[in-house]
Amino acid sequence: MIAILDYGVGNISSVCSMLRKAGAETQVTRHASEILAADKLLLPGVGHFDHGMKMLNASGLRETLDQFALELKRPVLGICLGAQILGKGSEEGDTAGLGWIDMECHKFQAMPGIRVPHMGWNQIVRKKSSPLLDQMDEDARFYFVHSYKMHCADAGDVLATATHGVEFTCAVQRGNIFGTQFHPEKSLRHGLALMKAFVGMPST
Repeated sequence: MIAILDYGVGNISSVCSMLRKAGAETQVTRHASEILAADKLLLPGVGHFDHGMKMLNASGLRETLDQFALELKRPVLGICLGAQILGKGSEEGDTAGLGWIDMECHKFQAMPGIRVPHMGWNQIVRKKSSPLLDQMDEDARFYFVHSYKMHCADAGDVLATATHGVEFTCAVQRGNIFGTQFHPEKSLRHGLALMKAFVGMPST
């Protein structure tokens, strides 16, 4: 069972649809007992960093999420804003993130010929071995929509990069915690392959 956290800022229907195509049983939830009973957890999210964290904090689930990710060490996947909030914070606001990864988010700088937000398809480059991406094609491309990019203090947490004017981190991993700036649920066969990899991970 994969629990999909409903904290009011997620593109939940498309995430559910792609996970089901990947063979997963899913449950959209905002209840601690259902989260702790799940094998894996997915954190969706679109929009403003501060709003997302304020909604998450208001849910009363911070301790439950910490327990799931840091104590039980079950697989967690954050997507887009759900990936950004895995870190400590963002230039987009003042609210602290979950802090599971030593990471901050910074806005793309305007450059000639480079539009912000970064929107559309882009190829990724893997930076380390990971069960999330090891079976992906070398030319794997994913769909992006974002104005802020993740920056990890520890290069070992960088799972993949992409380039939009500058090279930036587009996927992160620290142990059982994964995040993708891109949207696998909107990324057709490559997104489905990634979701299948997440579904197939052992839960402990």
